[in-house]
Amino acid sequence: MSGNSDPLSPRAKLAVTAGKAAAAVSRAAGRGSGSVIGGRVALKLDPDLLARLATHLDVVLVSATNGKTTTTRLIAEALRAAGPVVSNALGANMPAGITSALAGGSEAKFAVIEVDEKYLAGVARDTDPKCIALLNLSRDQLDRAAETRMMAEHWREGLAGSKAVVVANADDPLVVWAASSSPNVLWVAAGQMWKEDAWSCPSCGGVMQRPGDDWFCGECGFRRPTPTWALSEDHVLDPHGSAWPIHLQLPGRANKANAASSAAVAAVFGVPPQVALERMYQVQAVAGRYDVVQFMERDLRLLLAKNPAGWLETFSLIDPPPTPVILSVNARGADGTDTSWLWDVDYTRLTGHPIFVLGDRKLDLAVRLEVANQQFQVCDTLDQAVQMAPPGRIEVIANYTAFQDLRRRVGN
Repeated sequence: MSGNSDPLSPRAKLAVTAGKAAAAVSRAAGRGSGSVIGGRVALKLDPDLLARLATHLDVVLVSATNGKTTTTRLIAEALRAAGPVVSNALGANMPAGITSALAGGSEAKFAVIEVDEKYLAGVARDTDPKCIALLNLSRDQLDRAAETRMMAEHWREGLAGSKAVVVANADDPLVVWAASSSPNVLWVAAGQMWKEDAWSCPSCGGVMQRPGDDWFCGECGFRRPTPTWALSEDHVLDPHGSAWPIHLQLPGRANKANAASSAAVAAVFGVPPQVALERMYQVQAVAGRYDVVQFMERDLRLLLAKNPAGWLETFSLIDPPPTPVILSVNARGADGTDTSWLWDVDYTRLTGHPIFVLGDRKLDLAVRLEVANQQFQVCDTLDQAVQMAPPGRIEVIANYTAFQDLRRRVGN
């Protein structure tokens, strides 16, 4: 960190004040939370501000393709057992948004920060984290993000020699390759439902062997490490072999895996698994995800899925047929403009569900569903889809900006 080492130097205070003012103007204009513009203004005035704001905090960074917002929330709840927490809970996960979040944490002891995969190495350099959680890597935003092997290499180089305790998923070969450059890793057997990005060895390019839950490369010997924490059905197994029950209000196996990683992180800070897991029960929804809302006298459950791995996990937790399903896909800047990923999603898992299709790229999605031999109807609005849906709770699955559009429409 260059410049004045005082985290609250006059320049830093001015930058924080200006950033908060810019954020307030953005909110007043109805342009969202203002966290990104506020952070940009603050960093323009003091480029070292992120590092200054992190100086007094025990920092946790959370990065992954899927589940980082939820895991960040679960860790934050667990660490509140040990002191005040500041977090970018709404998911603004690039340096500007992170800076905005930390600017509001002068009284905090811990910072739990979700970080976009591309920015992990830089944010780790600035914030000197005590712990870094790495959950998974899979294809996402093909027009913006690097190919997964390149992202793993980027992580590996950025984390080499890091003093942080790295809590990493032992079941994802790309994550293991990335984390293996770190001297202090806690391996968590969190599982890997989506395996399509992990059939070639990230170390040598050879073909991975995947018997059961194990994996290894027959050519170079790169293999699954022995985990010290594990998800076992509805329990977290700690390094001593004790099993702690998971009670979550969030649905699905993926969130149990998130809870297992979160418990391992909390333990790094001295919060016992029992306490951490009990606190995680308080989380009912995360930035609108999993919320059940009333709209047009119907119950709608809002689910976010941004890429093939996320859609696969989401399909595993929706109610069985004939539950109606609304799918909405956009391809705006925050989503990634390339929708070719739709062809990697197994939509045959929706067989038997009445399907209604929305969003800017509804016709792209319609073509994909046609090829998957699914019965669906294309709709212009959420209102139209809800009117056409048969009785029962409706599962609504959308990618990022489509999800935000739907939340605004239902007043969530």
